[in-house]
Amino acid sequence: MTQQNAIDEYIDQFPESVREKLQAVRQAIRETAPEASEKISYQMPTFFLNGNLVHFAGFNGHIGFYPTPSAIAKFAAELEPYPHAKGSVRFPHDMPLPLDLIKKMVAFRVEEQTAKRKKSS
Repeated sequence: MTQQNAIDEYIDQFPESVREKLQAVRQAIRETAPEASEKISYQMPTFFLNGNLVHFAGFNGHIGFYPTPSAIAKFAAELEPYPHAKGSVRFPHDMPLPLDLIKKMVAFRVEEQTAKRKKSS
């Protein structure tokens, strides 16, 4: 099974309303980081670019998004409406998904990972 199929299977296990949100998050990441590859890591859909870029996951009450502590710190003010911790944020199912904010966090992570690659080469 390819990694992309593994992510499709992961998403397919959820009810339709959650699947739609997971697909929207996945599409937002793909649009923002088209050069990143997809895989399952830590049992979650993961985008990989010079290391783990971001993870996301479905839960009963929310979509979990894991853009690393640096992105959470950078966008802390914009994340205020959402429960968040050092490296994660929860987007409750009863609130609209902030796809623009997700894209900004992914773009920030792409910049970090690209800079990391340049430093190591």
